[in-house]
Amino acid sequence: MTIELITFDLDDTLWDTAPVIASAETAMHTWLTANAPDLGALDLASYQALRQRVLGDEPQLKHRISALRRRVLFHALSDAGYAGAQAMADEAFEVFIEARHALEVFPQAEPTLVALAHDYALGVVTNGNADVRRIGLGHHFRFVLCAEDIGIAKPDARLFHEALRRGGDISPAATVHVGDHPGDDIAGAQQAGLRAVWFNPGGKRWEGDKAPDAEVGCLSELPAVLKRLS
Repeated sequence: MTIELITFDLDDTLWDTAPVIASAETAMHTWLTANAPDLGALDLASYQALRQRVLGDEPQLKHRISALRRRVLFHALSDAGYAGAQAMADEAFEVFIEARHALEVFPQAEPTLVALAHDYALGVVTNGNADVRRIGLGHHFRFVLCAEDIGIAKPDARLFHEALRRGGDISPAATVHVGDHPGDDIAGAQQAGLRAVWFNPGGKRWEGDKAPDAEVGCLSELPAVLKRLS
């Protein structure tokens, strides 16, 4: 069947995520150290324990990662005795999310999006909280669907089905998803009836149950691969 829609994962598909998350965490902790000295060191173990506590009380936040981070910050600051905990949590989050978008897109990403947009509708399906519109890529996409928008995350087929609806009620068979994660992206898309292209720049060995429909090591390979899939 002719391909009409290509959906993209973002983190580790259009850019390298680990360095930017580390930088955002550092920026947030620097702000907290300066503005909330009574909080003390909110180390990873303490943060994770508090995160589990919040999720126990508010399980609906599981896939709403921005709201969850805000709530964890609020509880940490409140527990430390800050009367303005909510406002401080919001400000700390804004420091984090600003640094979260100070990222470097892979050099091949935008030229590939430009090339694909001539032949296909493009969309975003992500579990993360980066916004392509905030980094100047939004105009390439017909829609941007984040897990936290609807509280459902990949690999849940419902997120992919919502993407098909937002893309213009496109058939699953006419849609290809591109992503790096074997479970969330490849298995998730295939279970929803889409075809899936594995972005694998590191040349890892495939260890999933069902192989991807195609594999690329560089985004610039996508146009040719998609023509073959058609």
